Amino acid sequence: MKNRIFQFLCIISLITITACGSRKEIVYFQNQEQLTTSFEQYIPKIQPTDQLAIVISAADVAAAAPFNQLSTIQTTANNNALSPYSPTYTVDENGNISLPMVGSVKLAGLTRSQAIETIKEKVSKYVVNPGVNVNFVNFRISVLGEVSRPGSFIVPTERITLLDALGMAGDLTIKGKRENITVIRESNGVKERYNVDLTSESALNSPVYYLAQNDVVYVEPNSAQISASKFTPNYTLWISMAGVVISVISVLTR
Repeated sequence: MKNRIFQFLCIISLITITACGSRKEIVYFQNQEQLTTSFEQYIPKIQPTDQLAIVISAADVAAAAPFNQLSTIQTTANNNALSPYSPTYTVDENGNISLPMVGSVKLAGLTRSQAIETIKEKVSKYVVNPGVNVNFVNFRISVLGEVSRPGSFIVPTERITLLDALGMAGDLTIKGKRENITVIRESNGVKERYNVDLTSESALNSPVYYLAQNDVVYVEPNSAQISASKFTPNYTLWISMAGVVISVISVLTR
């Protein structure tokens, strides 16, 4: 009887030891004494279905007014107060927007800076020395899986790194698989999948280190979490009770 109890305790101990995570599985950017990595910063490009806030200014306010026809939105659900907001243009499936007076303007495939110069050139026919401001309205990324706060996040600028996104989601939980972060990106109508190993310094050289609009980041659960999902939600309680029973039996059989 005592031998069986001893064997059972050994099995429980072995399971506990093997379930523990190692430093290699948890720590980010290992084997790196000093950061010397260099890479080209990713600059997002405008894509079909993007929404752009475009404001055109000039010394002659009246000349710029036709391009800045402000719409209004209701500020609260409980009153009729209305507030203006910047004109928003949706890039159509052909990559164009339609500007007042100017007509169709091709913006898909351009960076924000390039779009500003393109619009400025078109508007210059109607406005002397115009100022143009273009901002993404729907620069959104999603972080799913084993993170503290999964969800979709609106980014106020077009520059966000993978680490920034994970930080916005509260970082990985201890159950997240750090060596296999998946980033799904759509480019020219084609979905591409990238894998990033956060435990290696190679993550800093990944082509998805800088995220693009509408990227999806997925954190896979580690093997221990997958195995645990096969148990009932109260498996920890049963293990604790089993430990108490074993201790009592051990005392009684002495």
